[in-house]
Amino acid sequence: MIFYFSGTGNSYHVAKKLAEGFGESVVDMAKAVREKQYAYTLPAGEKLGFVFPVHAWAPPKMVEDFVQKLELYYQGDLYTYAVCTCGQSAGDTIPIFDAALRANGLHLQSGYSVIMPDNYAVLFRAPSAKEAEKILQHADDIIQLIIRAVKLERKNFFRVKKGKGGVVLSNVVNPLFRRFATKTKSFHVTKDCIHCGLCAKTCLSGCIEMHKGKPIWTQPQCYMCMACLQHCPTEAIQYGKGTKNKGRYVYPKERDTGGIV
Repeated sequence: MIFYFSGTGNSYHVAKKLAEGFGESVVDMAKAVREKQYAYTLPAGEKLGFVFPVHAWAPPKMVEDFVQKLELYYQGDLYTYAVCTCGQSAGDTIPIFDAALRANGLHLQSGYSVIMPDNYAVLFRAPSAKEAEKILQHADDIIQLIIRAVKLERKNFFRVKKGKGGVVLSNVVNPLFRRFATKTKSFHVTKDCIHCGLCAKTCLSGCIEMHKGKPIWTQPQCYMCMACLQHCPTEAIQYGKGTKNKGRYVYPKERDTGGIV
C-alpha cells in the first residue's frame, strides 16, 4: 500500500508508477485526513510506502501528522520505505519523516529522493516544457531503480540528495516556513479569474470556498501545496507579489491522467 500527498501531480505520478511496479493500491493522504480515515489493513506480504513532496527541506506537516495517527493492521514483518520529490535537494526530509514514523512504532528500511520540476512559484519560475520533459524522463529512470531496490527489500538503504547545508535548512528554515510562509492571507485573485472553481476543487487543505464566483480562503493557514495557484487556467491566483509572471506547472496531463483533480 502506498500513501501519497500531491499538490500538482509530481508525487502522484511517482506513487502511481510505484503502485504499477508492485501491483499495489494508492491512498491519498489529504483525502484521508479530510475523511478522518486513519485505519488500514495491509494484505499479507505487501510493503508500506509513502510518497510526498519536500516543503522547505522537510516533509509537509500534514504528512507528519497523518503518519502519527495511522493505524495499521498487518501480519508478519513490514517493509517500509519513503520517496520524497523535490526541486533541487531534500535536506533532512527523510530522517525527519522517519522520526514521525517512529513516534507511531514504525520506521524506515529505505528512503529515496526524486528530482522533479519545482512548483513553488513564490521563489521559482516554472520550467519550460522542454526543461520539464528532460527532468521527468530522468525521474522515471530513478523510479525504476527505486522499484528494484524496494523489491529486493534493501535495508538501511538511503539514496537521498540532501544538498549543501541541508541539515541546517531543514532544522532552521523549515520551522520558519511553517510558521510564517503557510499563511493564506497572501493569496489573492486578479481580474483574470473566470469563476471556474478549479481552485476550490483542487485545494488539498479544503480551505477554499467560492463566493460570488471567486475563491475565498477560509482558514488562516493551509498546506501550501500550490495546487490552487498552479492549476488556475488563467494564472489569476497569486501569492503576494512573488508569483506574478513566474509561469505555472502541473504534471503534464498528456503523460499522466487522473492526478488530483
